[in-house]
Amino acid sequence: MPAIRVTSPILDPNTGKPIVREVLTEELSGPTVTGVRQVLAEHPSQGLTPRQLGAILAEAEQGDPTAYLALAEDIEERFIHYRSVLGTRRLSVSQLDVTVEAASDQPDDVEAADLVRLAIADEAFADVLYDLLDGIGKGYAVAEIIWDTSGRQWMPARIVWRDPRWFTFDRIDGTTLRLRDGGTVDGVDLAPFKYIVHRPKTKSGIPIRGGLARPACWAWLFTAFGTKDWLSFVETYGQPIRVGRYGPEASKEDHAALLRAVRNIASDAAAIIPASMQLEFVEASKAAANAAVFQGLVEFFERQTSKLVLGQTATTDAIAGGHAVGQEHRQVQEDIERADARQLMVTLKRDLAVPLVTLNLGPRAAYPTIRIGRPAQDDLKLQLDALKGLVPLGLQVSMSEVRDKFGFADPNAEDELLGAVSAPSSAPLPPPAAPEPPPAEAQALAAQSVGQADAIDGMVDELLADWRPLAAPLVTAILAAAEDAASAEDFVSRLVAVAADDHGATLRDALARGQFMARVAARAGATGA
Repeated sequence: MPAIRVTSPILDPNTGKPIVREVLTEELSGPTVTGVRQVLAEHPSQGLTPRQLGAILAEAEQGDPTAYLALAEDIEERFIHYRSVLGTRRLSVSQLDVTVEAASDQPDDVEAADLVRLAIADEAFADVLYDLLDGIGKGYAVAEIIWDTSGRQWMPARIVWRDPRWFTFDRIDGTTLRLRDGGTVDGVDLAPFKYIVHRPKTKSGIPIRGGLARPACWAWLFTAFGTKDWLSFVETYGQPIRVGRYGPEASKEDHAALLRAVRNIASDAAAIIPASMQLEFVEASKAAANAAVFQGLVEFFERQTSKLVLGQTATTDAIAGGHAVGQEHRQVQEDIERADARQLMVTLKRDLAVPLVTLNLGPRAAYPTIRIGRPAQDDLKLQLDALKGLVPLGLQVSMSEVRDKFGFADPNAEDELLGAVSAPSSAPLPPPAAPEPPPAEAQALAAQSVGQADAIDGMVDELLADWRPLAAPLVTAILAAAEDAASAEDFVSRLVAVAADDHGATLRDALARGQFMARVAARAGATGA
């Protein structure tokens, strides 16, 4: 049955004011042609110096992160290694399986979970996750929910990523996010149920100082310096040094002509000079060591960037150490992946699942959880094997819990359901039942069975009465072997000797006699011992 939107007013959980339907359907933070929310941005990376970078970072910390966020965008475009490893971290989480877990097995909680499943069923939801993970680099990411309220269910029509430059933090606590509107310096409060705000915890402190772009800016700046010097070196490396010589009688015009000749001979391979002047070519030195300095500097900062973003270098750079080192580094990356997924789960439950359920079904004490992670195939197989063995023995397990665990949705009443597979027609048929005896004969057989049971019970009692004295020799021998043994091996050898002495012969004979008597009583229909 489809969810029915509640008719009572929905209140803002922060202010207690009713939520306006028209506000939910509007784009409140879209781009503008002029003002503070323009698509065009400055590029502070051009000609950046260490002093300017320090000023940009300090300005962001003091409440104006516009230049810092623009720089963070710049280095993703200009620092190839940073973009690669950051994209790897974001993609590794955004492509994970997404499931919804109901708060309980109660029908209303199951209905709420189905509602959330419907909202995130589109394949494009992976792009929403990728956009929210932009906060790993910049410290926070914002997506605006555009609601569709035309039907019985109020559902997200679009979830749109918004440029973080269009928001600012409260100048007092440094944590509360506000929308820039151009009318006020501090911006305006975010409308409830309209935004998904993800603040990854890469370090403790205010969000604007937690983004990985902050330390990556320094790595990029030093890498840019090293790359520039390296390119200058490569441009001239391998070319001979050209030296022009002129005599004391040479004029300024002769000096200029000689200089032009020295410069042009590298590109034109031709020049003319007066006979009184000379050109000398000095062979270029073997400067491989100089090239290694530049290369080492660039590669050093790239490795530090890999550690910053992925926590390791084995998945981005070929290093010595073999399979064991690679596995250890991969485990570090998986730990970071799980942490990113867990933080994203918290954000999605707070800013997507709670508003969705509240708007359609009303507020409640517990809400569905949107889980993100790799399926634990080994654990699922073990649990499936356990269910196969324990359920037939009487173990009671909630079907809803099993469906959530394996990612299956709860079926609707009109769904065609899978059931247990019936036995194939080739299976052997059970033996035909014996014909019912006449009433008089049945009474006689019942009396005979009672008599046989009484006789057998009497023989059992008689055998049990003689059990202890019959088994006493064997038990005594075993206890003595255990007491005298000096070790486990010695005890085993003593048991072999006890078995060879045949202490249980009397007991064996008694059991054989009892079995023979029981058979005779059963065949003869005896009623007494």
